[in-house]
Amino acid sequence: MDQDLDQPVTRSRGPGGLGLSGKLLLLTVPLVMIAAILLYVPAIANFWVNRLNDRVAAANTAALVLDAAPLGMVPDSLSRQILKSINARAVAIKMGQQRRLLASDNLPSAIEHDVDLRDMTVWEAITGSFQMMLETGNQPIRIVGPGVGNAQFVEIVTDELPLRQAMYRFSRNVVVVALIIGVLTAGLVYLALHYLFVRPMRRLTASLVGFHENPESSARIIVPSQRSDEIGVAERELSDMQRDLMSMLNQKSRLAALGLAVSKINHDLRNLLASAQLLSDQLASVPDPRVQRFAPKLVRSLERAIAFCQSTLSYGRAQEAAPDRRMLLIEPVVLEVRETAGLASDASIMWVAAIERGLAVDADPDHLFRVLLNLVRNAAQALESHSSGDGGPQQIRITGKREGAVAVLEVSDTGPGIPQRTREHLFEAFQTSGRPGGSGLGLAIAAELIRAHGGDIHLVEGTIGATFRIVIPDRPVELLSIRNERARA
Repeated sequence: MDQDLDQPVTRSRGPGGLGLSGKLLLLTVPLVMIAAILLYVPAIANFWVNRLNDRVAAANTAALVLDAAPLGMVPDSLSRQILKSINARAVAIKMGQQRRLLASDNLPSAIEHDVDLRDMTVWEAITGSFQMMLETGNQPIRIVGPGVGNAQFVEIVTDELPLRQAMYRFSRNVVVVALIIGVLTAGLVYLALHYLFVRPMRRLTASLVGFHENPESSARIIVPSQRSDEIGVAERELSDMQRDLMSMLNQKSRLAALGLAVSKINHDLRNLLASAQLLSDQLASVPDPRVQRFAPKLVRSLERAIAFCQSTLSYGRAQEAAPDRRMLLIEPVVLEVRETAGLASDASIMWVAAIERGLAVDADPDHLFRVLLNLVRNAAQALESHSSGDGGPQQIRITGKREGAVAVLEVSDTGPGIPQRTREHLFEAFQTSGRPGGSGLGLAIAAELIRAHGGDIHLVEGTIGATFRIVIPDRPVELLSIRNERARA
């Protein structure tokens, strides 16, 4: 994978707080309640108008009875019973130009509210009903409605408290029924939307999160359903996109592995060829005629080989071979590293080797040689780039000692050191090279080889220049095998 794809990206793994189902429920319940309120407003207005019409109808019936009797023939007790039966204080009718009071009982001196049902609009019915519900007390009201027979209209004076109490009972019943219907409706709407939309969306979200965690796994690809709506289209398109992206990532991984393999091989092979080129330069100074004849050809061949290192090798993935470990003396390896790096004849850089006498390391000779050569070359290049004429000593120092079953080696220089911004990715490929022509692979290769030995390599803080410490533990041995070997000996 390339650098961009390796960068960690922080993403949310799931919905925070209320999920889609909770938000859907919180949205459904208020909408249902708003619908219930919108239905309640005309319902209470219609209830109020119907109750007024009932009073007018009762008043018309009482008016027919009272008007049919001869004038003065209806006893007051009967009149009061009739008014009590229709919950009225007075009943009057208008016939022609004459307005007659048919019956009255405890008629108030003044009436503050008049309700005319003959030409009442919808808005007047709504405002009138809520006005009556919001008032207090038991004020009398006069209701005017169409009359029957020859009467132009009928009037009835009644108390508003019984009517208000009836409206309260109706409102309470409406609220209870609305709550029951609202909860049932909200539940049904919620379940329907949950199974039709929320669950498929959760499935899509889970697939996206899982695919983000491991985009190269085919198990994270969503299996589309047979739905023919937009969600089914989204599932099929997401599945196709995930398959295409997984294929692209796999191909890119193979190409990245190829690039890393070519770079690693090129890095070490170029170092070896550069060392051979130094030796060929020394051969060019030999006065032997045959050497003088073949030396230029050798130099040109080495130059071509170095150039060919940049060409593409066979497609595949490079993996370091397992180390062939053995106990070896470190001093000959250090001497070979110095000669290979061209520092044996370089008087500008001081070479210091402080290694314990007879120090042996349990390691692969080739791997240890490559690690030390990479570190020494990096140190030499750092000193060459830092040669600013400040008069300071230019020195490369290699130390070695044993601490129990662990061999500790240190390679240090007196160069400018490693910038702070590059220390976080010090042993990552293509991260730490700051010089022209560098590949940024030396430390990455060294770290990989040391880790294969079960050891550790790190930068020592607080030193002049740069100091790298290598720790290689000895391989654990079985006591039984040692005893058997001694017995055979």
